[in-house]
Amino acid sequence: MNKGLLTLVGAQFLSAFGDNAILFTVIAMSLQEGSRGAWYIPALQSAFLVAFVTLTPWVGALADRYPKPRVLLAANLVKVLGALAIFMGVDPLLGYALIGVGAASYGPAKYGIIPELTETRHLVRANGWVEGATIAAILFGTVGGARLADHSIRAALVSVVALYLISGMATLLLPRCQVRRTGPSDRSAWGNLISWMKTLLSSQRARLILLALSLFWACAATLRVVLVAWAPEVLGAQSASDIADLTFFMAIGIVVGAALVPRLIPLDRVRRTRFSAYLMGTLFLLLALVNDLWTAKLILLVIGVCGGIFVVPLNAAIQEIGHTTIGSGSAVAVQNFFQNSAIMTSMGLYSLAAANGVGSIPTILALGTLVCLMTLMVALRLPKVPAQFR
Repeated sequence: MNKGLLTLVGAQFLSAFGDNAILFTVIAMSLQEGSRGAWYIPALQSAFLVAFVTLTPWVGALADRYPKPRVLLAANLVKVLGALAIFMGVDPLLGYALIGVGAASYGPAKYGIIPELTETRHLVRANGWVEGATIAAILFGTVGGARLADHSIRAALVSVVALYLISGMATLLLPRCQVRRTGPSDRSAWGNLISWMKTLLSSQRARLILLALSLFWACAATLRVVLVAWAPEVLGAQSASDIADLTFFMAIGIVVGAALVPRLIPLDRVRRTRFSAYLMGTLFLLLALVNDLWTAKLILLVIGVCGGIFVVPLNAAIQEIGHTTIGSGSAVAVQNFFQNSAIMTSMGLYSLAAANGVGSIPTILALGTLVCLMTLMVALRLPKVPAQFR
């Protein structure tokens, strides 16, 4: 943990805290008004993710062509504008979509700067710190944001703006790392993205890892939204704070998993992640069958541990492949494109299902089944002999 990495972890914590606090602020607004249907929260998440898909060709190049600390600062300022829009009375769908523009720009620079701040042999550990900070921010952001929003929506929004501003100022302390120099390109932005995809997907290892990560984030994001409907339906939750308490336990688990994984799964043993994915899928199925609060919290805790163990080594593997081929920022942009396309698809399907009366329990059962089946498919195809660019 050098000074640069410590600064990045701190800035990431504050920015991600704001992202999650404002989500639960909007959830609190919806619960207090009571006029929006079950489709609104998944639609809100979809609005946030639109930028991750549509801006992918530009944000990846942005992270590689300009100093990444400056990109992180600009992204935080865009998030400030989105939070202020909600504060001024703009529909949260539009304000949260603007915050998504900032987050889409933030991701490639955040992950792309990690290989520049640490040595290759420490990438998994460095990713563990960043992922741990992200999930800790989810933990405190959901619980703190929900509780503050239940007390005062305006105070919650002002706090989020302050967090984004402080995070932006912290990025000014990051070292000015070497910019990846690229010559003029005859391709359009989307042409560049397609070229990056072809290069990255030429590796069977990269293809399967991207598929696994997309599956994980689609299911995890959907579960988080399903809990908004499942907690009142099964556990009798009444407020945003009650729902946030469930997410709290899942977030603690991911922090624990991210801390454990450097000792369990080095870069050349990423196939081991399949065991945590199998257990995670099984726990999804079990969660759908319980109606006791503390049993649900325990299951969500272990789901989080499995998620942390699963995602950190796979992120590091993609970064290492990208850092020596198309650029780490471009690789993360391709990763974000696939992951967020998968999340948007799952959110769209859940929003449609919820609008047509499909309950939360069948949705959780479907998610658990999908995790188990897709993990089996990836595990059967992922090369047993590790190779960086295979």
